[in-house]
Amino acid sequence: MKNKVTKLSFLLVGLLLLLAACGGKSSSEPKENESSESVGKSYKIGITQIVEHPSLNAATEGFKKAIEESGLNVEYDTQIAQGDNSLNTTIANNFVSANVDLIFANSTPSAQAAATATGEIPIIFTSVTDAVGAQLIDSMDKPGKNITGTIDLHPETISKTVAFLNDLGAKKVGMVYNAGEQNSVAQVAEVKKIMSEQGLSVVEASAATSADVKQATESLLGKVEAFYIITDNTVVSALESVIGVANDNKLPLIVGELDSVARGGLAAYGFEYFDIGYEAGQMAVKILKGEATPADTPAQYPQNLKLLINKKVADDLGIDIKDSWGAELFEQ
Repeated sequence: MKNKVTKLSFLLVGLLLLLAACGGKSSSEPKENESSESVGKSYKIGITQIVEHPSLNAATEGFKKAIEESGLNVEYDTQIAQGDNSLNTTIANNFVSANVDLIFANSTPSAQAAATATGEIPIIFTSVTDAVGAQLIDSMDKPGKNITGTIDLHPETISKTVAFLNDLGAKKVGMVYNAGEQNSVAQVAEVKKIMSEQGLSVVEASAATSADVKQATESLLGKVEAFYIITDNTVVSALESVIGVANDNKLPLIVGELDSVARGGLAAYGFEYFDIGYEAGQMAVKILKGEATPADTPAQYPQNLKLLINKKVADDLGIDIKDSWGAELFEQ
């Protein structure tokens, strides 16, 4: 009996020594710059996007990349409204019912629906043109509510684009947009103001759905010398219709996104939508970790504005690319 007790004692001592040797640094301890509350916790993020097109898709990819690099354990529920405002509202309400930890709203309509659905769940937006005008935030510096994010309009985009159109000799410019999109209405108003100052004028046509885009564009033929398509989700989702009309009639098409240049637009002053999505993701990480709140996280404008010109389209239109433009060239 004594021998058995002795052996058992040796075994217990050995086990304690083994545990001590392995316990130098617990794997459950938080990493540097990582709060203890966020370690091991899983989060659910609802992603609401008004429609699919390359720019919005790139923003969502950028958002997810920032989350991935943070090391947080995140599950996504991604819902696309396909341009349907009723479905857009339903998606936002469903996320609230599911009590997600955060909503990522990609586009102005998506952000507005989410903000209407909840004043409690944190909301991070991107691809929003005028967050103050859309009544999403109180100001860029102090959002003041449960929502903040990244803007998809650089302060100099419109003025530089209008100057470029003027340099092309286009005095009457056609704009097709969805009058039901607040971000589009705000941009068109700003375009009209700046064009008036530079002696240019806007001829506009509205398209309520993507199916209306081609007809709306064709209605401007004979009235304009160029087209300018802003970051309107309805029109951009059907951009090939505008490109076809512009190409068939040898009219320059200026677009609002670099992705749209790759699709066949002549030129754009823009930035990478992946980048503004990534910056929105970085905001989300801080909020999920409890390091910040939307109310005290300033909304951000995009960085690195540049002029991108589609060389093939320029050649087809007989446009000489001036060195003074300082443009980067997209070559297919």
